[in-house]
Amino acid sequence: MAEHSATPARPSAFDAHHPPSQKIIDTCVHCGFCLPVCPTYVLWNEEMDSPRGRIYLIKMASEGKAAINPQWVGHFDTCLGCMACMTACPSGVDYGKLIEATRAQIERKPVRSFVDKLYRRFIFATFTNPARLRTLRWPLIAYQRSGLQTLLRRSGVLKLLPKRVQAMESLLPKLRHRELIPEITSARGVRRRRVGLLLGCVQREMLPQMNSATVRVLAAEGFEVVAPAAQPCCGALFVHAGEEADAIVLAKRTIDAFEQAEVDTIVTNAAGCGSNLKEYGHLLRDNPEYAARARAFSAKCKDVSELLAELEPQARRQPFRARVAYQDACHLQHAQGVRAQPRSLLAQIPGLELVEIPEAAICCGSAGIYNLVQPDAANALGERKAGLIEELQPDFVATGNPGCLMQLKSALAKAGSVTRVVHTIEILDASLRGETPEFLRRD
Repeated sequence: MAEHSATPARPSAFDAHHPPSQKIIDTCVHCGFCLPVCPTYVLWNEEMDSPRGRIYLIKMASEGKAAINPQWVGHFDTCLGCMACMTACPSGVDYGKLIEATRAQIERKPVRSFVDKLYRRFIFATFTNPARLRTLRWPLIAYQRSGLQTLLRRSGVLKLLPKRVQAMESLLPKLRHRELIPEITSARGVRRRRVGLLLGCVQREMLPQMNSATVRVLAAEGFEVVAPAAQPCCGALFVHAGEEADAIVLAKRTIDAFEQAEVDTIVTNAAGCGSNLKEYGHLLRDNPEYAARARAFSAKCKDVSELLAELEPQARRQPFRARVAYQDACHLQHAQGVRAQPRSLLAQIPGLELVEIPEAAICCGSAGIYNLVQPDAANALGERKAGLIEELQPDFVATGNPGCLMQLKSALAKAGSVTRVVHTIEILDASLRGETPEFLRRD
């Protein structure tokens, strides 16, 4: 009898540099617990736009049974990377590492159009560079204060622009004067700890009140705050979009800046940035100079709500009589596992009524650059979230991420809502300073 030769294994569609982990792929048992919390599955009810469907696509590509072509890539471009599936998964599938490894593979393949590549490079070159954002402030302030923004929005002219440009314009926050953060802010009372503050990019230039409130609260609670002037962008947008090489460069510079600051803890007030810092050990695992340093750095990182909730309050909370809906930022609740801490901080404030938004596990549609590159899906999710918020009739929505803050502001404005969206730390800051809710309603 003739012998049948074994069918030769097909070459993987992935290159050899950190392909998606086969061990993680095999951990998924396709149970479906992820489906009800996946934003894109909730929107479209399409299997390939669910976590288990995307894992199946990764498996097919790893076995050489699927090519990394525009159709295949589309299912990963529509993923928000919100990590809600990880919270829901009974098998402990680390989907975050799978999606980031897959996106890094995609960005090394020639699958994107020239226009798409150009647009993405514009986003990365702008929103990860505080100096460029600072340069943009003046023309944007002129656009807002001259009345041109109001005129164009009312006229409907903006609807003639490409959807991605419309999305960028609709997310623009009301720009205020730029609040400079001192490199060192002394603790009030007995010093508890010396902490470093990650200033971020968007919040540093577009939402400066976030950092100012964070510094005031930390100082009032007995922390000496160091904000290293040399700190760059942390690289979060690059990591989450698969731009690994750029992310590594920024991670090294961030570690260098905070090592020189000699701080006990590194504090973040942006969920996406915080989750990225906590994964520096994984990002720099191949680098002999930085691998151990990155692990030590990540071990020091905490969200501001996480840090404050660890200690008994030192500063007196004064009444802040308002109804507040708390919106979980995905990279805070799912990626970092920080859920109870922001709620406990808000619950400490006299007179504040805290209410829960239904579907708390589902993303608002911000997700890093998602609302800039997938505006239709982002708008649908924003509209869904705004409807749930409006049913509660809160005075404020509190959240822990600048992207979520801008997304929710835009979605609520489109719905005709007057509900204000602020960072959680802004409400705590107002309480410590004895400010009324009207203070946070100002433009």
